[in-house]
Amino acid sequence: MQTKKLLSPLVTDTLTLNNRVVMAPMSRRRAVNGVPGPSTQLYFAQRASAGLIITDNTAVAPNGIGYLQVPGIYNEEQKAAWKKVADAVHAKGGKIFMQLVHAGRIGHPLNNEGNAPIVAPSAVQADGVIRIPGDVHVPLPVPEALSTAGAKAMVEAHIQAAISAIEAGFDGVEIHGAHGFLPEQFLNPHTNRRTDEYGGSIENRSRFLLEIMEGVVAAIGKERTGVRLSPFAYINDLPAYDEEAATYTYIIDALQKLDILYIHLSALVTNGRSSISDAFLQDVRNRFSNLLILAGGHTAASAEALLQNNLVDLVAFGKPFIANPDLVERFRHNAELAVPNADTFYQGGDTGYIDYPAVYQFN
Repeated sequence: MQTKKLLSPLVTDTLTLNNRVVMAPMSRRRAVNGVPGPSTQLYFAQRASAGLIITDNTAVAPNGIGYLQVPGIYNEEQKAAWKKVADAVHAKGGKIFMQLVHAGRIGHPLNNEGNAPIVAPSAVQADGVIRIPGDVHVPLPVPEALSTAGAKAMVEAHIQAAISAIEAGFDGVEIHGAHGFLPEQFLNPHTNRRTDEYGGSIENRSRFLLEIMEGVVAAIGKERTGVRLSPFAYINDLPAYDEEAATYTYIIDALQKLDILYIHLSALVTNGRSSISDAFLQDVRNRFSNLLILAGGHTAASAEALLQNNLVDLVAFGKPFIANPDLVERFRHNAELAVPNADTFYQGGDTGYIDYPAVYQFN
């Protein structure tokens, strides 16, 4: 199997990575009271041979946690715990970005700190259920619509979280603008029925995400700032809409002007078909001159093909990293990959988290 480019270093003016394998952000939900513990330090350190690690989606505010036991970065205890994670990865020679999220309407007050009500651009309930304390699954509630001032406060929460991540020693941050969470809820007219400056036109619906990006760039620097987008994926009860392609074109052009470090596209693969077409990928490539990451069901071989065709600069792997802490070395040796246990993806403590063995050592 040819993995020459996948395993080669990536060197830019501001960032050097040992290879082009990215550990995709995954929600492993092991943070009691939103604080990552010693097992999280070990979990990421075990996987530090990735060119770049992107953390679990990490809540920027007490009302945006979403799922049970998701970590946060909105108080000093969380920040101190995350510093130990960054230090553990750096001690192994790795690079790590923190993914920042506000889950918006995908959550429940009983999962939020202080039972804070869930909020969204508009009071549009999502279809589906969510796990709450006591291991009970309940319907997603109707969210409270953010006021204009409330929306601006959520922008500021993202900016402050980015500052905290850098102060905790992270190499950068990734804003989660994907998967049906708050920024994408603003983008989609189904969940954004507002009539203020954050609703209506493509420009207005994009304003929330782009104000976050502008604010984070100003606060921590464009070279430390990335964003995740999932066009055409329809995750968390977000339907297709007429202006979707035009909306993403507008956003990507704006991100090019901001000159951020990277765009991370998350594709959903259904029946072997990716939600992100090669044509769309090529269009993003043409519009955005900095780093492009793609995630979504890739193997070492398919990743190498993408890189050889110059469609992307880095490829992100999620589930393969769960059961293969030494994934990069397994790619290097063309070794068989272990299969993760889906029952422990989102719960289970240390089981299914830090107990998958490495076949190959690094450092």
